[in-house]
Amino acid sequence: MVEGFGARLRRAVAARGPLCAGVDPHPQLLRAWDLPADAGGLETFALTATEVLAGHVAVVKPQSALFEAHGAKGIAVLERVIECARQAGALVLLDVKRGDIGSTMAAYARAYLGEGSPLAADAITVSPYLGFGALEPAFALAGETGRGVFVLARTSNPEGEGLQRADSGGRTVAQSVVDDAAARNAGAVPLGAVGVVVGATNRPGELDLAGLNGPILAPGFGEQGAGAEDLAPLFGDSLPDVLPASARGLLKHGPDPAALRAAVLRTADELNRVLT
Repeated sequence: MVEGFGARLRRAVAARGPLCAGVDPHPQLLRAWDLPADAGGLETFALTATEVLAGHVAVVKPQSALFEAHGAKGIAVLERVIECARQAGALVLLDVKRGDIGSTMAAYARAYLGEGSPLAADAITVSPYLGFGALEPAFALAGETGRGVFVLARTSNPEGEGLQRADSGGRTVAQSVVDDAAARNAGAVPLGAVGVVVGATNRPGELDLAGLNGPILAPGFGEQGAGAEDLAPLFGDSLPDVLPASARGLLKHGPDPAALRAAVLRTADELNRVLT
């Protein structure tokens, strides 16, 4: 029997803490590292960052779009990042935010969750705004291969507020996403494989996460404004299943590997002091 993503994630977090380190090769970060904003600079940046970060965190989260922007060469670098992180013992959460219907969604699932695919990660992000049920191909294949799926619920960007807080039959759209994810995770032990994305900069009390029984990816931690002390009021009893995500807050300390390593260890220690 294939081990579920929830069990693998719990074990990784127990060993390395909850910090999720983003590998986001923004052009401005490449320039800050004195690298050209081309495929060669991308390769140096992404592999250097991954080699340092992946040995110290439970989860590495590459931002797929910033690799895709460089075409085939960028995708080749992304494949190497996934393999590098995996060899260092980190789980890979690929931030692709895919969401479609029918055979197209099935193709996305095969690309990112299928056994043997060069882009297969341990988990991916997906968008439910063509309908939560349209994501079924991803849920099904993730279940078969022991991978995870994180569904956008209440994101940290202000543009999402109007849609995500809109009424959906007496609850917000965001809460309906959480509830649908909870239904997928019902009975899973020790943790379900369907997570949600809830920004760390949101207001406490907006969502009821008590019945989720799944992981929570919390972007907005670090450079985007949320600190470790903000997490407990926001997530309450669900805090043990939260993965605070930081990218620029860590990556700005490069290109010196020692400075980057010190930043990730310092951030991980801060989270451990507050959350454990």
